[in-house]
Amino acid sequence: MVGRLATGRRRAAALTALGTLVLTAAPAAATAAPPPPAPGPLPSAARTLGADKPSAQLLRALQRDLKLTPRQAAARLVNEAEAGTRAGRLRNMLGERFAGAWVSGTTSSRLTVATTDAGDVPAIEAQGAKAAVVGRALSELRAVKARLDATARRVKTPDTPVWYVDVRTNRVVVQAVSEPAATAFTEAAGLRGRDVGVRVSANRPRVLDDIVGGDAYYIEDRVRCSVGFSVTKDQQQGFATAGHCGTPGARTTGYNMVDQGTFRASTFPGKDMAWVGVGNGWTATPDIRAEGGRRTQIAGSVQALVGASVCRSGSTTGWRCGVIKQHDTSVSYPQGTVDGLTETTVCAEPGDSGGPFVAGAQAQGITSGGSGDCTSGGTTYYQPINPVLDDFGLTLKTTSAQATLPAPQSGAASDAWAAGRVYQAGATVTYGGVRYQCLQEHQAQGVWTPDATPALWQRF
Repeated sequence: MVGRLATGRRRAAALTALGTLVLTAAPAAATAAPPPPAPGPLPSAARTLGADKPSAQLLRALQRDLKLTPRQAAARLVNEAEAGTRAGRLRNMLGERFAGAWVSGTTSSRLTVATTDAGDVPAIEAQGAKAAVVGRALSELRAVKARLDATARRVKTPDTPVWYVDVRTNRVVVQAVSEPAATAFTEAAGLRGRDVGVRVSANRPRVLDDIVGGDAYYIEDRVRCSVGFSVTKDQQQGFATAGHCGTPGARTTGYNMVDQGTFRASTFPGKDMAWVGVGNGWTATPDIRAEGGRRTQIAGSVQALVGASVCRSGSTTGWRCGVIKQHDTSVSYPQGTVDGLTETTVCAEPGDSGGPFVAGAQAQGITSGGSGDCTSGGTTYYQPINPVLDDFGLTLKTTSAQATLPAPQSGAASDAWAAGRVYQAGATVTYGGVRYQCLQEHQAQGVWTPDATPALWQRF
């Protein structure tokens, strides 16, 4: 035990240079980069991600749906942005011992980071976070879920429609209509009862494709869906949307019934993603429709933590907010299974499908499907936006980079940082002759160079 405590103290000392940040109801202080320090003051994560200046529409929706005061809503956005950076640094330090991170509390003032080694507790607490010592690393949980994913490709799963990694309970959970249904699914995957938890629920998620959320568009004059986020590919402008809305080559018209474009790529099931290339007369913007039809803008695509607040736009039920319950969720729709979705407490109804999900000013994903409604409450899943950008080689249109960025180059041999690429947490790059490690998953914006954004990059 003495050896473990000594190890923990050394880890805590190593992280002290990162700067301790205590999340309060006031805007958080600037975080510091690890040594050697960059010259001059460093911007806070909240400022980098645009959480310090949220739109009035976003704040009003958070107040309504999460029962917050104006001060609490503003504090929550700042705290969630700052927590993401601290969690990223701790994730990189813990390595294979990392078992997940999440925020909690009315203003998301509590950050919890899980580890499989009690010796990490002092280092985690040195960053103002609560430590949770658990039995399984995140990589182990994902391996268990991968076995369920593989099983779902060879057996039907109508009675086990959802399964996911729950970092807060340190287990993989299967949502089933009954205990026997869950047992049959887990046994087919070769898993034992202790490997998987069960949540019994009669809810069966379905895709929400009757009407649109955000701006409407029509597919082959038969189906209505919604614009998610504006994107570009080389010189081609367009938008990301749900894959179940159309197949490659399908023709689209806009909300005004004017010829718009065609589906360039679409994946569903498996994933729920697509993008439409638009013609002359249509211009990609960083705007999305918010409350009352007013516009709010997107600054990037930094992935939010479990427990963070999130809002979406939809034409049936408008601008609604809730929290992220878990990432990496698999959902078995009647049309097939979709992996890698994010589950939220945001309500939605048929017609909201395809609309954008945002956390503060950061794009999160595209409405896929769900259960329940906005009268009694419900669960909604979204397809994360970063995999869409990465799979199709798209660049998100943002306020951070109004000029056209170079096209992302998936699989490029060079490890030099490049705007337009999607970087996963833990990825390493070279910039200005210095090595950096990514703290939070995001698509790199032109103004987000590693040396200038300690919220996203750590010197390595």
